[in-house]
Amino acid sequence: MDRTFVAIKPDGVKRGLIGNIIRRIEHKGYKIVGMKMLQPTLEIAEKHYAEHKGKPFYPELINYITSGPIVAMVVEGKNVIEGMRHMMGSTVPNDAQVGTIRADFAQTKECNTIHGSDSCESAQREIDIYFKPEELCRDWKSMMDYVWESMPSE
Repeated sequence: MDRTFVAIKPDGVKRGLIGNIIRRIEHKGYKIVGMKMLQPTLEIAEKHYAEHKGKPFYPELINYITSGPIVAMVVEGKNVIEGMRHMMGSTVPNDAQVGTIRADFAQTKECNTIHGSDSCESAQREIDIYFKPEELCRDWKSMMDYVWESMPSE
């Protein structure tokens, strides 16, 4: 199974969207193996957005992600990085496909409700920023684990 990092951003937390977003993740069949609410510090924010340092929008990213609590998650499932990116939709809410999280809940590109890693490398880097290995629950099975075990190999 693949893993990715997902965060409900400050606007999503402040607007009370945590349950709606988690419900979508679980209904898709993905397993949440780590989750916590935290207020990102400046240090965490700078690590998270390190690849954007020096870009004109970097200060706004840092200010936004530290403006309130987030819900950080490690989500597991088959092709979960691509699947979560599809569920989230375009970073510009008006361009996002109808039915995606951003199309349904986000209002601006700057406050687009949810973050998800865009590659295996960034997923691992972001997971390591927010979670210690012992904070991840590895030894439980969801119904999808049983489904995947019964499926023939590709």
